[in-house]
Amino acid sequence: MDAAALRVDRRRTWRTKLPAALWLGGGLGLSVWLIIHFGAPAVGDALRTAGLLGLVAIAAFHLISTTVMGLAWWRLRRLGKRWVFIWGRLLRDAGTEVLPLSQLGGSLLAMRSAVLHGIAASIAVATVVVDITMEFCAQIAFATLGVILLAWLRPESPLTLPALIGLGIALSAALGFILLQRRESDFLVRAATRFASTSIGAALAGASVVQRELRQTYRLNRVWPSFLMHFAAWMLDGVEVWLALHFMGAHLSFAAILTMESLLYAARSVAFLVPNAVGVQEGAYVVLGTALGLTPGLALGLSLLKRGRDMLLGIPALLTWQIFESKQR
Repeated sequence: MDAAALRVDRRRTWRTKLPAALWLGGGLGLSVWLIIHFGAPAVGDALRTAGLLGLVAIAAFHLISTTVMGLAWWRLRRLGKRWVFIWGRLLRDAGTEVLPLSQLGGSLLAMRSAVLHGIAASIAVATVVVDITMEFCAQIAFATLGVILLAWLRPESPLTLPALIGLGIALSAALGFILLQRRESDFLVRAATRFASTSIGAALAGASVVQRELRQTYRLNRVWPSFLMHFAAWMLDGVEVWLALHFMGAHLSFAAILTMESLLYAARSVAFLVPNAVGVQEGAYVVLGTALGLTPGLALGLSLLKRGRDMLLGIPALLTWQIFESKQR
């Protein structure tokens, strides 16, 4: 690569990373402000009550839902060993929650993990895209359940109407994304070129085989079991939050927990470009938690406890990935 091309590549990389850095900085600022505003001692008390035992317990339980999501990914093509896809899902979540990456960055790590273990690159890309689509559809169903429960638990809540509008937009987006994949659109290539690094984008730009693998994945008619498994994983997330609140000495009905979690992850999906959803998760927990019966200190403590869980699971996954990469080189 000559000097001029290198400068162009660096400018493109900088333009790609600058918005993420700004979002991350803004999210961190919001998180700090929320903790100070609602009382750092109250947040600290909630975390101390949960303790190390609570952190380890929810991390161990979270591995169950991670396993279910990894198997949902594997089931789309049933190629390779199951544990590869479970580990790949763990790595995808680690990239999203531990590294300063957006959800798109975490998905690229999942693709790479599959390729490292013998899965063809085109199949890895196609199955990750379909898996994301099925997970998003399951999330819409989960959010619909949350809105129904919100209308039942808090009929007067001002959050119901915006949630319904958001559901309509999300459903339209999901249907449109599925049609783009099935009708041989080159949307995937354009999106990868826009959001990924120049080298990855260039590699995908000429890979029409990815579109063929997408169509093949849908033709196998295994997307519905994947959808149901992802929905089950979302429900398990509600059980995990119930367990976390139990260790924190808080009590909330399971219906209220499902409402809070479904709308929380809907908010995170809207802000998918914010690395680690920093600030978005904390703000959503404060708004939703207080509306459903939690104190702001407990809501923020729950958010930070889940971030501690992500660190406990994500850091070993990333270190393992580096070991595999070293062996590959």
